[in-house]
This record gives sequence, C-alpha cells and structure tokens, in this order.
Amino acid sequence: MDALFAFHWNGPPFILFSPPHLIALTCVVLACLWVLGPGRRLSPTAGRIWRYTLAGILTVNEIAYNVWFWVHGLWSIQYMLPLHLCMLFTWLSVIMLLTRSYRIFEFAYFMGIGGAIQALLTPDIGVYGFPHFRAFQSFISHGGIVLAALSMIALEGYRPTWRSVGRVIVGANLYMAAVGVVNWLLGSNYLFLAHKPYTPSLLDILGPWPFYIIWMEVIGLITIFVLYLPFAITDLRQRSPITASK
Repeated sequence: MDALFAFHWNGPPFILFSPPHLIALTCVVLACLWVLGPGRRLSPTAGRIWRYTLAGILTVNEIAYNVWFWVHGLWSIQYMLPLHLCMLFTWLSVIMLLTRSYRIFEFAYFMGIGGAIQALLTPDIGVYGFPHFRAFQSFISHGGIVLAALSMIALEGYRPTWRSVGRVIVGANLYMAAVGVVNWLLGSNYLFLAHKPYTPSLLDILGPWPFYIIWMEVIGLITIFVLYLPFAITDLRQRSPITASK
C-alpha cells in the first residue's frame, strides 16, 4: 500500500493515451453523461446531496494532493499555491457547489472545463501511472471540475450568456496578468507563463516562449466560443420563426 503513495514509483509509468489513460477518460465521460442525463431527474434533496458529496470529494482530494507533496518535501510556494488554473478551480468549484454561486459558475464553465479537459488529455503527473495515488488524484481533480460545472447546469438550470463570455474573457486576461506578476516575484511558473511544462502537453506544438503564450490566448478564445456553441444554437432555435410557430 505504501508503494502507491511513494515518491519513487517502480510501477507502470504513465503513458499518454495508453489503455489505463483511455479507461480513465471513459469513466469521466460516462460520469458527465450521467449528470447531464439521469442526473437532471434528481430530486432537490438528492441533488443537494450530490453537490455536497462532490464538493467533499474535491476537498479531500486536493488536501491529500498537498499533503503528499508536503510529506515528500516537495511543497513550495513556487509550485503549490492554488494559482494554476485547475488548482484554482478545484477550490472555486467547491465553493460553487456549496453556495450555488452563479458568478463562479460562469468562470468554472469556461475556464474550469477548458483547463480541466487539457489536463485530462495531457496530465502533468510525470511517471506516476495507475494505480499510483498521483494518477487517481489527477483524474479525480480534473474530472471533478468538469462534473461540478455540468452539475450546476443539470441540477440548478444554470447556463452561460454572451455577457458571461465577455466577463470571462476580461477576467481571464486580468488573472493571467496578475499571475505573471506573481511569477516574476516568486520565480514560479504558474499558468506555465515562464516556460512549458516538462511533461508532454499541447504547448509543445505552439512554438517557443513567448509565442506559445499568444497561441494560448487564441486557443483559450476558441475554447470559450466552442463551449458556448450549444447555448448559442439553442438560442437561435428558440428565436427561429419556424420553431416559434410550433
């Protein structure tokens, strides 16, 4: 059992899109489909239990993540402050699930899901393959971020608007600027603004620093509009004269 939490891992290494990776992705997809399908029919009491349970899982998982780094002498303010997008939205998702905050939902839907999908497809977990703690922790964390935002849609009827898009674009750029200052002061690499991650990621094909940051902006905008597309299509259908006549 201790080996599953060890720093020096002698088990199977994590391999991108290997069978264990694909199984983990499938589990996340199935959970999301459940939330958007049968999950919509949960009673208010059952829905509240689901929100609180998911918030509890995310909280325990994130605390365990920090404890693991602390126990192995790896915790530092240069790496472990909740400033990376997914670390930030883990805690924001917990608050959103407990308080049903619509304003957090706007950012969690676009920035949280956008960042979590990237992390699910290209996890930054080094050699730690399944069944190591780090592998499970990563997929629970990032999968939970996606589930949290989708749960607010399914259970609370929340949805983003065009104003949400504008607020998220402005807010994301202000946040990036603030984190850039923190990186300069601490010598850190939050949001990977100082250099690319050491494990394979989408940034590897976006050119050298600082040009990949510009492409990050472009991809971020595309992601926002793609995530808003289902709602834009719904709005267009509702405004269609044909639909209205029915």
